[in-house]
Amino acid sequence: MSPEEQLIKVFYTSFQNLDWRGMLACYRDDVFFYDPVFENLQGPEVRAMWEMLLSRAKDLKLQFSDIQSDGQYVSCHWTATYTFTQTGRLVVNRVTARFTIHEGKIVEHYDDFSLWRWSRQALGWTGLLFGWSSLFQRAIRRNVRKSLDRFIQTTTYVQS
Repeated sequence: MSPEEQLIKVFYTSFQNLDWRGMLACYRDDVFFYDPVFENLQGPEVRAMWEMLLSRAKDLKLQFSDIQSDGQYVSCHWTATYTFTQTGRLVVNRVTARFTIHEGKIVEHYDDFSLWRWSRQALGWTGLLFGWSSLFQRAIRRNVRKSLDRFIQTTTYVQS
């Protein structure tokens, strides 16, 4: 296993253990993160996001596989299974992740999944009927961003 693949294994093993500090140790301070919900996050926002998500997780189960590296770039697949607390609905989110590694740390992290599929599971009929809509997806993103901003303002999260 290459050093880059080992780094991603450590990252996802920490994720499985709800160890956001272990995950953050795999990132550079200036890391860039993107996914369909949070969209573009940088440095401290990424650190706050993982602390927020994992400190609130109650029944998260995570599996990862197919870690592949060509040196600087790494990809893998992961699946998170959890109860979405706002609705009590079970979510199984299948994600493809891509990473850029520089000097032994993750500098870019892109997660790709279907926001519509996620919203159908998390929000039920509302997500099924409206989850494909860009207006509905913007509302989801806006709510998540407000939640992250509140977390940053009210919590002492890891800043480095």
